[in-house]
Amino acid sequence: MTATIEGLTTEQVRAATRDGRANVPVSGSGRTTARILRTTVFSFYNNTLFVIGIALLALGRYSDALVSVGLGIVNAALAAFQELRAKRQLDRLQLLAREPVTVVRDGEERTVSPVEVVVGDLVRVRTGDQVVVDGPLVTGGRVEADESLLTGESDPIPKEVGDHLLSGSSCSGGEGLQRAEAVGADSHAGRLTIAARADTTALTPLQWRIDLVVRLLILLVLLMSGAILAQAALDGSTVLRFVQTSAVLSGLVPYGLFFLIAVAYTVGAARLAGRGALVQRTNAVEAVSRVDVVCTDKTGTLTSGRLALTEVVAADEAGARALLGTFARSVGSTNATTAALAADDTLPGEPADVVDEVEFRSSLRWSGITLADGTSLVLGAPSTLRAALSDPAGADERAVRQRTDQGLRVLVLARGHGALRDAGGRPRLPRLRAVALVALADELREGVTDVLTGLAAEGVAVKVVSGDDPDTVAALARRAGLDAPAIAGPRLAPLDGDAFDEAVATHGVFGRIAPEQKEQIVDALRRGGHQVAMVGDGVNDARALKRAQVGVAMRSGSSVTRDVADIVLLDDSFTTLPPARTEGRRIISGVSSSMYLFLSRVCTQMLVILTVTLLGLGFPYTPTQVGLTLFTVGVPTFFLTMWARPEPPAEDLLVSLARFVIPVGVLTAGFGTAIYAFLYRRVTSGLSGTPFPRAVELFEQYTGLTYGVDADFVEASATLGAQSGLSVFVSTSALILILLLQPPHRIFAAWRPVSSDRRPTWLALALFAAFVAVLLVPATRNYFGLTAPDPPVLPVAALGVLLWFVSLSLVLRYRVLERVLGLAARPTVGP
Repeated sequence: MTATIEGLTTEQVRAATRDGRANVPVSGSGRTTARILRTTVFSFYNNTLFVIGIALLALGRYSDALVSVGLGIVNAALAAFQELRAKRQLDRLQLLAREPVTVVRDGEERTVSPVEVVVGDLVRVRTGDQVVVDGPLVTGGRVEADESLLTGESDPIPKEVGDHLLSGSSCSGGEGLQRAEAVGADSHAGRLTIAARADTTALTPLQWRIDLVVRLLILLVLLMSGAILAQAALDGSTVLRFVQTSAVLSGLVPYGLFFLIAVAYTVGAARLAGRGALVQRTNAVEAVSRVDVVCTDKTGTLTSGRLALTEVVAADEAGARALLGTFARSVGSTNATTAALAADDTLPGEPADVVDEVEFRSSLRWSGITLADGTSLVLGAPSTLRAALSDPAGADERAVRQRTDQGLRVLVLARGHGALRDAGGRPRLPRLRAVALVALADELREGVTDVLTGLAAEGVAVKVVSGDDPDTVAALARRAGLDAPAIAGPRLAPLDGDAFDEAVATHGVFGRIAPEQKEQIVDALRRGGHQVAMVGDGVNDARALKRAQVGVAMRSGSSVTRDVADIVLLDDSFTTLPPARTEGRRIISGVSSSMYLFLSRVCTQMLVILTVTLLGLGFPYTPTQVGLTLFTVGVPTFFLTMWARPEPPAEDLLVSLARFVIPVGVLTAGFGTAIYAFLYRRVTSGLSGTPFPRAVELFEQYTGLTYGVDADFVEASATLGAQSGLSVFVSTSALILILLLQPPHRIFAAWRPVSSDRRPTWLALALFAAFVAVLLVPATRNYFGLTAPDPPVLPVAALGVLLWFVSLSLVLRYRVLERVLGLAARPTVGP
C-alpha cells in the first residue's frame, strides 16, 4: 500500500482495519483469570479441603468443618484476590495516551482516535503531540522528538524527513506528516507494553522456604494418611470417624504459614505507606530487605529533574548576574534552564520588552532575545557560540572542561547588537561578546547522599545506569558520594557472556545506556547471584524494573513505570528505602520465629498420631481439639511476627529450624504419647470391672453414651480422657515454647539469649489463662471435646510438662542433636 500526500482513501482504511492492521492497543496480561483461580483456589490441597469440608457439613459437623478447612479457604481467597488485583493493574497499563490525532485521508485532514490509525495513514505531528505509531517523517522539514521516556536521552532529538519517529515519544518542536508503518503490538510502544505486562511474579527466599517445607509436609501427610485411613477402613470405622480423621490429617499441613506471611506483608505495606512508599507487590516488602545491589537511573531518581545555578564566572559578576536574570525573566518560551535561572533569588533583573525571540532547540543549542533598544542576549552551549564570539577566550575550553568534569552544565551568556535572524527569518548568530560563563547543576534529591552512604555501610552496591553522557553521570555520582568507574553503552554493546558480566560487575556508572541494556545489566547482576533493586521513573526503565527482584518507581515518573513497579516512592524520596529494608527484615525475623512454632506443632502431632495409631489406642485428636492450636500457635505467631525486631536474613534458616523442631517434636511427641497411653489404660481399667459411680456418671455426660448399654462406652471414655490429657500437655508445652523463643529469664535461655521484650511473656500468660478458662467453662470445654480438669488428667499432664521442660532444656542447651549426628555444635547460644 503506497501513501501519497492525499493520504489513504476511506476504502483503503476499511481494508486495513479488516486485515488487522489498525493501531489496536495491546490487551491482556500473561496470566488469565482462569489460570489464576486454578492455581490459587483450586489447587490439590484446597480441593482436598473442599471435599472434607463438604463431607463434614453433610454429616452435620459444622464446627469441625469450620476449624479444619476454614483457614485454608480464607488463605486461598486472599491469594486469589491479590493475584487478580495485580492482573487488573497490568491490564490497565497503556503507554500511549488516548487523545485524538489528526490524519490525512481522501486529501483532507480528519480527527480520529489513535486506535483508528492504520498502516499507511499519514499522521499530523505537531509540537506537544504524542507520537502514536512508528514510521518515517515524510513532510515538514525538521521535527524535534523528545524520546527521554523511551531512551533516557534528556535532550530532544532532531528528526529530518526520512527519519523514523517512535511511538511513545513526543514532538517538542516543529511540525510534519508521519507515515504509519508499525502499529498496535508491532509498534515500539506496543512492544514495550507487552514487555511491561509480562507476568514476572517470583517467590522470595522466605516464601520459597515456606513453600518447600509445606510441600514436603504434604507429601509426608499423604503417605501417613494413606496408611492410617486404610487401617481405619479395615477396622470398620464409621463414615463420621473416617471424615474426622481425614480432617485432622489435612490440618497437619501448616497452611496457616501462608496466611501469616500474607498478613505480615500487608501490615508491613501499611507501615511503609505511612513512610511515603506504596507497596504494589506485597512480597516486595521482604524482597527489598535482601537486596545487595541497587541500580538507579540518574534524572528523576538521583536528581529532582531541576537545575540549580552554581556559578557565574565573569569580570563583572554583579553586572553579569543582573543581565542573566533579565534574560531568564524576559523569555517567553521557558525551558528547564531558564526556569531555574528565573527562580533563583540571587539573580537580580526584571523582565524587559522583547521584540524578537529565538526559542531553544536542540538543533540550535542556543536561545536568544532582542530587546527594544536593539540589544540581543544569547544563552547557549560554548562550542556553538564560540565561533560567533569576538573574543573566543570568553568560552575558554579549559574553564568549560574543568566544570563539565564536575558534572555541571556550562553555558555562555553573550550580548550583541545584530539581529538573531537572517533575511529569510531563519535563526542565526550575530557577532557577540561573551558576558559570563554560567554553570548549573542537576539538583540532587534530598537525602540521596545519606541514603547512598547508609547502603554502602550495609554492603549494598549502588550502580547508576543512565542514558546521559557517562562523564556527566560519573561526576554527578561523585557529588552524591558514589565514586566508581564509568563505562559507556557503546563499549558494552559488543561484549557478551562472561566479558559482559565482568564489565557490569567492575563498573559502578553506566552512561549512554539503551533501555534494553538496562535490562541486560540487571540480568548480568542476577546471574552473578545478586539480589537486585532497580529504581527508575521513565518508560525506558520499565523492562529493567520488571527484571529486577524489586522494581522501585518515583511517583512523578511515567504511569507505565508506576504500574509495573513493586514499590512506588510517593514523595520521590530515596530516604524511604532504608525504612523499607528495615521493615522487610522485621517481617523475615517474625515469620521465621513463627515457623519454629508452626513446625514444632506439626512435627509433634504427626509423631503422636503415628505412635498412638501403631499402639492401637484409637485416634488421638478430633478436628475441634486440633482447633486449640488457634490459641497455642495461631495467636502467638501473629503477635511474634508483629513484634519482631529487624535482623539480617539468615541463609541457614532451614538448618536452624531442623535443629530446633526435631528435638522439640520428638520429645513433645514422646511425652505426649506416654501421657495418652497412661490415661487411656487408666480410664479403661477404671471403668472395667466395678467402676466408681461418679466416674461412670461423668463419662456418660462427656460421651453421651450409657454404661452397660453402649458397647463402645469404655473405649470412647478412655479415648476422651486420654485426648484431654494430651491436649492439656501439648497446649501448655506450646505456650512454653514461646518463652524458649523469647526468653524472659535465663532459665528459659536454652535456645536463645534472654530477651528484653516482655510482651511475649505476657502473651503466653494471657493465653494460658484463656486455656484454663476453656477447661473450666462447660460450654467451651464441650465444644473442644475435653473433660474437666479432674484427676488423673490434670496431675499427669502437669507432671509431664515439668519433665518435658527439663529434658528439652538440656537437649537444646547442650546441642544433643548435633552430638548424636556427629556435627560440631555452635560456640554461641542461638540459632
